[in-house]
Amino acid sequence: MAKRRILITGASSGIGAAVARRLAGPGVALALHTRHNREGAERQAEAARAAGAEAVVLLGDLTEPEVAGRLVAESAAALGGLDVLVSNAGFADRTPVGALTDAAFARSQEAISGALFRLARAAGPLLAEGEAPRLVAVSSFVAHNFRTDSPVFPASAVAKAGVEALVKVLALEWAPKVTVNAVVPGYTQKDAGAHAAMDQKAWDAIISRIPMQRLGRPQDVAEAIAFLASEGAAYITGQCLHVDGGVVL
Repeated sequence: MAKRRILITGASSGIGAAVARRLAGPGVALALHTRHNREGAERQAEAARAAGAEAVVLLGDLTEPEVAGRLVAESAAALGGLDVLVSNAGFADRTPVGALTDAAFARSQEAISGALFRLARAAGPLLAEGEAPRLVAVSSFVAHNFRTDSPVFPASAVAKAGVEALVKVLALEWAPKVTVNAVVPGYTQKDAGAHAAMDQKAWDAIISRIPMQRLGRPQDVAEAIAFLASEGAAYITGQCLHVDGGVVL
């Protein structure tokens, strides 16, 4: 049986790490990318190997235009090809528009929608030759949630909206061979020890507005990504699956 060859960006912690844990197993080869957290990525690689998967760690800042192509090429060389790309790397920026510099705005676009564009451009020919090829991008509820009683993330919202538009474009361009979808997480728990953007009182107020009355867990999102990356999702493409506890209803 051919192994499933998967590249996950932003895999050292949070959702990316949860995806690596969920997909790891016999018959799977993982390329785990991180911008600079090699230690965290190596921990995920060790866990993947313990689960029976092959795993390599790759470094690179996806805001740098040449990194995406290099990352895809190194992944394909290490894994023997590519069947699945999970584009997860990114960050959140709550800076109001009035205080947002050109450089900060551009950095969000480059790290999120720009990175997906360059990864997809490099990976498309490889995925087309893969088995049950899939691209799954990670968007965010911030591209949908514009309320006076919730935080707004201007630069991130624009970048994630671009991700969702690009998913639909790629789904058309790559059909019928490769499926392209996105998951749209809501408020999601950080790893223990990670920086928290808000204090507990603010989080409690947010949780009170989530119909499911809790924050999402990285593994909640990983389960959705695992499905969209599976052979069973062969007839699903161009979709944005919200995994947000109902927060944008």
